[in-house]
Amino acid sequence: MDSPLWTDVHAPELDELPQDDVREYLQRGVDEPLNLVLHGPPGSGKTAAVRALAAEAHENPDNDLIEINVADFFDRTKTEIKNDDRFASFLEGRSSMAKRDMINHVLKESASYAPVSGTYKTIVLDNAEAIREDFQQALRRVMEKHHKTTQFVITTRQPTKLIPPIRSRCFPVPVRAPTHDEIAEILERIATAEDAEFDENGLKFIAGYAGGDLRKAILGAQTTYGKEGEITRTAAYEVLGDLGTDDQVKEMLDAAEAGEFTDARSTLDDLLVDEGLSGEEVLEDILRIAQSRYDGDKQTKLYRIAGEIDMDLTEGTNDRLHLSHLLSQLPELTWAEA
Repeated sequence: MDSPLWTDVHAPELDELPQDDVREYLQRGVDEPLNLVLHGPPGSGKTAAVRALAAEAHENPDNDLIEINVADFFDRTKTEIKNDDRFASFLEGRSSMAKRDMINHVLKESASYAPVSGTYKTIVLDNAEAIREDFQQALRRVMEKHHKTTQFVITTRQPTKLIPPIRSRCFPVPVRAPTHDEIAEILERIATAEDAEFDENGLKFIAGYAGGDLRKAILGAQTTYGKEGEITRTAAYEVLGDLGTDDQVKEMLDAAEAGEFTDARSTLDDLLVDEGLSGEEVLEDILRIAQSRYDGDKQTKLYRIAGEIDMDLTEGTNDRLHLSHLLSQLPELTWAEA
């Protein structure tokens, strides 16, 4: 994708974040620079929320927001770290430094600098679940020393990986995955800004395809528009519909509709065991594919059945049993429409 990413071009402002409670918490972080831990699933918008916070809080966010992705250190070699333009000035002449000390040094130096404007700056540590305990202890000391001039924001999928002294120094901000409707609304705003042709079903299809991952949805919409020149259901299905396990799901539905339950359950086993999908993920794929497979009353009836199955999946322990029950009802669904 050669053009600028829509996730960057259309980064949300604070009042555009889809989660009401997150907007409220972060506004408090603007009014009073608290240390924060943003925790939630991948693609829920944690990093975008922090950037929106910084844009609201700082006159010069390009200089007073410092982003450090933990993977930039722990997943890279010492040479790669030292050659990174963001860190080179901090590490000049320190070739003998151990990798674990590099991030400590960069963090200490970043925290020690005065803000360019205002009274404080913001340092973000992304993907903090990968931070080892020894580094967390060093981070705690840096937070204590520079608390008057630096706001620390930690993003993570697993807040329990943080040591208690870190958690006790930060206000927790849970960031839930956006709903399908919220994602579709965001995609509509972006498509309108891009002057891209779209329809409601196309946006809903992409929201379903993303499964609560906002970044995946935005990039899916951009990919669809780039390849098809529009964001309609047909265009989105052509571009995104054959990705991942869609062929297997369609094969399973074909077999179930034909009454070939042994074959349908065999494919279901492949999805649950070989592909490692959860029952909820398989159900989401079924419903997403159903948007282009069924029309009218048939789709409505399927969603009614799926609602019962979704509750069973939440409360039960046997995903195969509950999804097999859904598959067994597809022939009746088909015959009822015949």
